[in-house]
Amino acid sequence: MKQVKTVSAVGHILCHDLTQIIPDKYKGARFRKGHIVTEEDIPVLLSMGKEHLYVWEKKEGFLHEDEGAERLIQLCESEYMKRSETKEGKIELFADCDGFFQVRRKALKQINSLGEIMIASRHGNTCVKKGDKLLGTRVIPLIIDEKKLDSAKKIAGDTPLFKITPFKSKKVAILVTGNEVKKGLIEDKFSPIVAEKLKEFGAEVLPPVLVGDDSNETTKQIIKHIDMGAELIVCTGGMSVDPDDKTPLAIKNTGANIISYGSPVLPGAMFLLSYYGEKNTPICGLPGCVMYAKRTIFDLILPYLVADIPVSRDELAALGEGGLCLDCDICTYPNCGFGKGHYFNESSDTF
Repeated sequence: MKQVKTVSAVGHILCHDLTQIIPDKYKGARFRKGHIVTEEDIPVLLSMGKEHLYVWEKKEGFLHEDEGAERLIQLCESEYMKRSETKEGKIELFADCDGFFQVRRKALKQINSLGEIMIASRHGNTCVKKGDKLLGTRVIPLIIDEKKLDSAKKIAGDTPLFKITPFKSKKVAILVTGNEVKKGLIEDKFSPIVAEKLKEFGAEVLPPVLVGDDSNETTKQIIKHIDMGAELIVCTGGMSVDPDDKTPLAIKNTGANIISYGSPVLPGAMFLLSYYGEKNTPICGLPGCVMYAKRTIFDLILPYLVADIPVSRDELAALGEGGLCLDCDICTYPNCGFGKGHYFNESSDTF
């Protein structure tokens, strides 16, 4: 920090806020700490009685906070994101589409451990809407050693720390199990609930098909609808260990690759996830809880399916921490802990 004459201060960086007072009109910071003085500022500063200023003398190898913020945000941003203006070493990113937000958690933690720079984001593996705030970055000191940003760049590598995968408008077939539904003994209340969840993601939901408890018919309808262009198959019910519940058998008989029958999530323990054919068309078996519980395993997995992000057995297993819905009187999902404890791809630190 050094003192310079105001008239000679162009290009220098202010070390503190400068307050301007206009009686009965204005009192506040006219120039903020970190502001780079311009020719146009000189008359204003002199009118404020500032004939001398305390400024930082820029040295080789050091960056102004705004320059550092620009370096930092470049490590974060990727496609489908918009940035805010740079202000006092801070830049924020916002979603430019509806999609699925992911974070390279390992690299993020390492960068935040360097000190003097920070990145704070929303939870990864969550849905975002266009306009949602994703993250904020800040260079903490007014002047930062360029080596600090070089270290952050080395940690991040060539892959951005954050990613948004846009949701795709899927064509979805719902197959309704249960002879009692097929025979008209009870009303189908399952498929409307599932359809509503699907439509939240812009899906084209085909008319539900009542397949009853015939596993052969269910298998036939699954394959038929995939051949007709369905990009996601949802089988409702028939997922327990009851002898009449044959949905898992029907899905198995299609030849699909079953990722898991069962998940460490409540509600949703009897969930089945599989992928069929060369296109890896997802086939889900939904337990009865999806019909009556506010939020279940289906709410956690559906975003991956409509964003075409594969889900492995290990990733399903990771849902255990945070996989217990507390069934709150007032549901605030997704702004709660349900599904927030899992760390997909943490070891590889990739998307």
